[in-house]
Amino acid sequence: METNSSLAMNISRATPPESASYFALEIFSQVVLGVTFVLGVLGNGLVIWVAGFRMTHTVTTISYLNLALADFSFTSILPFIMVWRAMGGHWPFGWFMCKFIFTVADINLFGSVFLIALIALDRCICVLHPVWVQNHRTVGLARRVIIGPWIIALLLTLPVIIRVTTITSPAGITACTFDFSPWTTDKKEKIKVAITMYTIRGIIRFIIGFSTPMSIVVICYGLIAFKMRKRGLVKSSRPLRVLTIVVAAFFLCWCPYQVVALISTIEVKERLQGMGTNLATVVNITGALAFFNSCLNPILYVFMGHDFRERLIHSLPTSLERALSEDLGQTSDTAASSTSCPQEAELQAK
Repeated sequence: METNSSLAMNISRATPPESASYFALEIFSQVVLGVTFVLGVLGNGLVIWVAGFRMTHTVTTISYLNLALADFSFTSILPFIMVWRAMGGHWPFGWFMCKFIFTVADINLFGSVFLIALIALDRCICVLHPVWVQNHRTVGLARRVIIGPWIIALLLTLPVIIRVTTITSPAGITACTFDFSPWTTDKKEKIKVAITMYTIRGIIRFIIGFSTPMSIVVICYGLIAFKMRKRGLVKSSRPLRVLTIVVAAFFLCWCPYQVVALISTIEVKERLQGMGTNLATVVNITGALAFFNSCLNPILYVFMGHDFRERLIHSLPTSLERALSEDLGQTSDTAASSTSCPQEAELQAK
């Protein structure tokens, strides 16, 4: 899968063995992408509608709304990726769509990961410093802070915006890929520049785009769990269960892909010279799993509200609104009035 941050894989790709197992894995990854597209567009679209238009804006609804916008934008472009994959890496949509699609993919995938970390940090602050939260955690501050993840995501996407383009081979196959050295046609110089840029991009992607946000999530939820244990609330099933599932899902979806991407970065020189390990199928499968997280977020962050399943059969929008309200602890984040955050409210209620 040479999409989004995996564009670093889009280099001298060897043709994988056309075996029955290869085709089965390719079909499976395409099915996963199709399911992610349907559930992601519907689920995140519903979150956008409810959190953006049906509910009063609070700090956490703003975070959820931005997260849903990121995941909705990404999942909406998956059909282009699926067609590209089905055509064996040939890009039929032209230069503009090549740059546009992968710019949207990178910005929103990076943005989604950073927003998850920001939500975890916000919840941790709510639990550990409720007095500060009572006086300073306002909607105005949230709207300013929420810009941060998008700016970082945009900066990390600049290589895609500047250097991704379409290149047509003599055989008529058009690739949507990086061209780090358009000023020269010398193959050796191109490979030298590409090795350096792919290595830098791969390291940055792994450290900033995965390891750092994941560390923030784990540390924040660890501190929350410690606070709950200290208060004797470890057996309080719902808060701890939700936090555990959120962390586990994020890690399980993204870790395999990031490991494969890191291996590809380590082997970048060999792969550029056509001698590296053929990781195409593994990247496709792990990439599909990572992207699947984009349709899980509405379930993990929103739909696990108290008694959600019972309300679901009555009214989906109303159920979602109530689930969000409960998850927020009925926060009212205005400059003049503010109540406790999600976890703090649940701790107090218990």
